[in-house]
Amino acid sequence: MATIEYAKGSSICTEGELLDNAYVITAGNVKATFPGGEIALKKGDVIGLCDIAYDSHFFSYSALDNVTVVTLPLKPKNMLKESIKTNPEIARMTFSSMLNQVILVYKHYSVMKKKCADLYATVNTFYDSYAKTCNLNGITPRSLPQFDSLSELSLENDLDDWIVGFYVALAGFTPEVKQSMAMNPSYLLGFINKSSQDIHNAFAACEEMDEYEASQTDILINENEMDIFDLYTSLVFRLPPDSIDNLSTKESIDKLIEMVKGFKNCDSLMVHERISAYRTKLQSFSSSATTEEDNNRNTESYQRELLNSIDTILSYANLTEEESSTFKALINSYKKLNDKASSDEGPRKLRLEITSYFNKIYAKAFLKSTTDYSIPTIVKMFFKFGYVDEELAGLDNAAYLYTLADTYEGDETFGVYTLYDWLKAIYDCKKDPSRNEFDTDFVTYAHEQKVSGKITAEEETQLLNNAIERLNYELNNMFPTVNKVTYGRITSFCPVFSEHNLIKPLPSCLVSVDDIIVSLQQINKIDYGAFYRETVYSCPEAGINKEFIQVKILPDIILFPNVGTRGVMWQEIEGRKRTTPARFMLSIFHLEDLTNTFVRLVGEFRWEMCKRVQGSRWNDVSDRSLTSEYFDYIQFYKKNSELSADAKEKIKTSLSKAKNSFKEMFIRDYIIWVLYEGNGSPRLNKLVRQMMATYCPFPKELRTKLAANPLFKETLEHYEIKVAQKLHHCDNVMAKLRNANVDAPNELLLHINFIEGK
Repeated sequence: MATIEYAKGSSICTEGELLDNAYVITAGNVKATFPGGEIALKKGDVIGLCDIAYDSHFFSYSALDNVTVVTLPLKPKNMLKESIKTNPEIARMTFSSMLNQVILVYKHYSVMKKKCADLYATVNTFYDSYAKTCNLNGITPRSLPQFDSLSELSLENDLDDWIVGFYVALAGFTPEVKQSMAMNPSYLLGFINKSSQDIHNAFAACEEMDEYEASQTDILINENEMDIFDLYTSLVFRLPPDSIDNLSTKESIDKLIEMVKGFKNCDSLMVHERISAYRTKLQSFSSSATTEEDNNRNTESYQRELLNSIDTILSYANLTEEESSTFKALINSYKKLNDKASSDEGPRKLRLEITSYFNKIYAKAFLKSTTDYSIPTIVKMFFKFGYVDEELAGLDNAAYLYTLADTYEGDETFGVYTLYDWLKAIYDCKKDPSRNEFDTDFVTYAHEQKVSGKITAEEETQLLNNAIERLNYELNNMFPTVNKVTYGRITSFCPVFSEHNLIKPLPSCLVSVDDIIVSLQQINKIDYGAFYRETVYSCPEAGINKEFIQVKILPDIILFPNVGTRGVMWQEIEGRKRTTPARFMLSIFHLEDLTNTFVRLVGEFRWEMCKRVQGSRWNDVSDRSLTSEYFDYIQFYKKNSELSADAKEKIKTSLSKAKNSFKEMFIRDYIIWVLYEGNGSPRLNKLVRQMMATYCPFPKELRTKLAANPLFKETLEHYEIKVAQKLHHCDNVMAKLRNANVDAPNELLLHINFIEGK
């Protein structure tokens, strides 16, 4: 045995190091860190005992002050047994230290379990209080995407109920009994090995709880600003400044601030910046009167143009005098409502009438605009933002929309369209009309008209190329439904732009082309193959008649003229051709986190695209695919021996929340895969992780990074084998091309990059 000294702060052993020696601490204190927590060891404790049942250290050990240790060799395997037999003091110390360490780990486990339960209760209390304050003040409470997967702690690797009590009882035995146990070499070695295994089981539970704690922390505060902190800090500026509810909300924010400052899972810099931004805004709020005067002066310069906006729009749409008078009366009645989202019969019918007239006006105005090269700015505001009335919108908001209307555009290069630009593309025959809510596209609709005898074959051809009929199909089918769904609150939907829908400053809600690009890039960093489709490549001169390759097809994204909270994956392809863009729709002023919205849309797209490719066999597990394997997993989870009782209970709870929809279950798991697992934060069970890794794989760089994590290692190793097999096939294809003196086509090179995950 050798004596070694370590200076304060230095590393003694690190996780993953080979376990050749244990170390008896003869002076000083040591910090032992493991996934999910840490414990402190003192003089007399033995470093390395917790990992003795394994070949390497799972703990990392560092000196809290100047530390002296004596080595205790562990190899060959019988070395520890010999040391125990020949040195009673070593036997006593190893037994005492092993018992001390297992008790410390279990104490940490128990503390974490209570903390997770308390956090869950805290999150719910904060949100319930927020929703209650909103409802009392006539404000529509916002939801958070994280609440979709919110549930009480349910551990996949929990400890048996008796095990903690067993070790606590053992620690309570008399010194004489403990001495007797320590002096029996066979019992002592068995005890050390069994305790080491039990500690590692506790590690797995602690690691799960650490991830659960991080998820609850993420709901309270996160870098995306879609959290409880944002709900409260936004609410405080919407409540009357001196009201009791305002003061109570500020007190809740102060409590939340104190709480998040102590969270280990939070980025302290991010927390500091969020808190500073809130306090700065709160301080400037007291001088808002001056700011409001400045805004009023800016608004005044547009008041002449904005005055009687509704008349400008109605005149442009060429409505009859009676129709114009009726619509104006409806808008005036809507403006007078104290609660514009009321579910009472009167307000509900009023919103329905406004919606019917709005859609009619939109159609007539659009048709006129197709031959107008100088559309008034007010009308552009109507087309792009649903703007109708300056008082309903609020003068400041109306002025902002006025400055935006002439300059805001989509970008067809990236497949981003305003609704107006999209309708123009359909009118100009650049895009085909969307399917209706019964999944019938325009071509099928025209054919059905012919089959039913309503039109002739010649008329069918004319119908398919009739710009107005194409436009009407889109305006009468997709537009009314999607405008309502993207708004997010279907029962209180009204299509006209109204200030009461805003819960954030208007500029912060605007969705730009750059915002969309950034969000899709973030998803591609995790699920790089999301928008790839399989197609056929041939090169007869090289003897390649049919080779399946992957090509990237980005979706078309249409921005609807409303202030909303939801996105819609309307269709996965155009017509029957699989290499056509999907269609994603969302509000042009989007109140929720844009990336989170797109993650949900991509998850739904993944599911529907697989169903489209698989056809009638989409849920037939004998033909393995994303949908068939996931369907089989959910359908028979109760009988699956690979799932623990807790995992099965968790699936049951999640399925209930998803209203027994297998598709919704998959989407929720996909969201976790992209937002959490892709960032090295395991939350899915092993079976789902394997499916996701197979059909929604990480890119090469991320796979390499995560391969070191034991929870990902086996799954990623299986995937790498499949990658190697596919690359071997590609090598053979490339060899054919070289032998035929044919340059490798770009499509094939891109396909190889896709397989590798570059």
